[in-house]
Amino acid sequence: MVFGKATFASAFVSLLACAAAVEVPKTDYEVIVVGGGPAGLSALSGVSRVRRTALLLDSQEYRNDPTREMHDVIGNDGTPPAAFRGLAREQISKYPTAHFSNETVESIVPIEGEYTAFTVTDGTGKSYTARKIVLGTGVRDILPPTPGLRENWGKGIFWCPWCDGYEHRDQPFGMIGDISHMLGNVLETHTQYSDIIAFVNGSQTAEGEARAAKKYPDWKEQLAAWNTTIDNRTIASIERLEDGGDNRGENGDQQFDKFRLHFTTGDPVERNALMVNYPTEQASPLPAKMGLVIVDDKINVTAAMRTSEEGVFAIGDCNSDGSTNVPHAMYTGKKASVYVHVEMSREESKSNISKRTGLSHSELEAEAVREIGDNLEPVWKRAQE
Repeated sequence: MVFGKATFASAFVSLLACAAAVEVPKTDYEVIVVGGGPAGLSALSGVSRVRRTALLLDSQEYRNDPTREMHDVIGNDGTPPAAFRGLAREQISKYPTAHFSNETVESIVPIEGEYTAFTVTDGTGKSYTARKIVLGTGVRDILPPTPGLRENWGKGIFWCPWCDGYEHRDQPFGMIGDISHMLGNVLETHTQYSDIIAFVNGSQTAEGEARAAKKYPDWKEQLAAWNTTIDNRTIASIERLEDGGDNRGENGDQQFDKFRLHFTTGDPVERNALMVNYPTEQASPLPAKMGLVIVDDKINVTAAMRTSEEGVFAIGDCNSDGSTNVPHAMYTGKKASVYVHVEMSREESKSNISKRTGLSHSELEAEAVREIGDNLEPVWKRAQE
C-alpha cells in the first residue's frame, strides 16, 4: 500500500498531537493541606486567595496547644493559640474554594501520570485526590518522664525565650538541659534575667564539659560573667506552687508562675520560670511512610519548600529550613502556596498549548509540516520505498 505525502504527514502529526496532548489530572481538590496549625492555615489562605480548590485536613494536635498565649506574632501578641486558629478558620472560610475536615491523614499515595496527583486517605477510610500536597504536620517535643514536667508544659516552662520569656522577666530563672546548651541559652536570655541557675541534670561530666568547650571554649568564664550558677543534681520532680495565668501582676503583662524543683539528693530549689532544651521528632508518621528525605529529624526542603517527592511541599516546624515559631510557620505556608499555584499554572499552560484548540486539523497539519520542514522529507522517502 502506498500513501501520499499529505496522508503520511497527517498521520504523523496526529500521532504527535496525541502524544503531546496530556490532560491535567481531574482530582477532587487541586491542593490538600495536611495540618491545621499556623503553617497549614497560611497555605490554605494563600491558595484560596487565587481560587484554587483546597482541603485542609486537621488532626487537631498542635505543638503550642498547651501554651497560654502566643507572643511575637504581629497583630496577635497575647492571643491564645486556639483563638488564633479559630479566627483564621473563620476568615478563610469566606473563600468558596477552601474546605476543612478535622481528620487525621493515614496515607498519601502518588498516582502515576504525566503530572503529579495523589490519593489521600483519612482515619475514617475516606479518600480524596489532589494534584499537590502541602505538609504542615509539625514536630513533637520529646519530654523526659520527669513528674510535673509535661503537666506544666507551656505554662511557665518553655523552650523559646522570644515566645514566652518576656512575661517572666526579672524573675528567678532556671534552665534545664545538657551542659553544652547552657551558654547558648544564657546568650539568648541574659537581657531578661539576672538570677539564673543552670540545672544540667547530671551532664556536668568530663564528656559534657568537652561538648561545651567544643561549642564555646570559654564557656565557664562566660557563664560566670552572666551570674549563672550550675546545679548538676538529678531532677526528681517539678512541683507547681503558683499559676502565672492567675497572677499577672499590676500591669497584666507578666506571669508569676513558681515551681519547686526536687532532686534525688539535697534541698529543693524554687524558680519562677524554666527554659528547657529537649529534642523534637516528626509529629506525624506520614513523611517517613511517604519515603521523603529526612535530615536531622526534619523534612528536607528546597528554598521553594519542595520535598524530595515531586508535587509535595513541607512547611512550618516539620521542614528543614531552620526555624520553629509561628511567624516562620506562616511565612513558609504563604511561600509554598505561591509555588504550588504557579507550578499548577505551568502544568495547565503546557496542557492547553498541547491541545492547540484554535486550529483546524488542516491548519495543524500545515503548521506541523512547516515546523518539521526538511526533517520530514527523509521520512517520506523511506515510506515510499
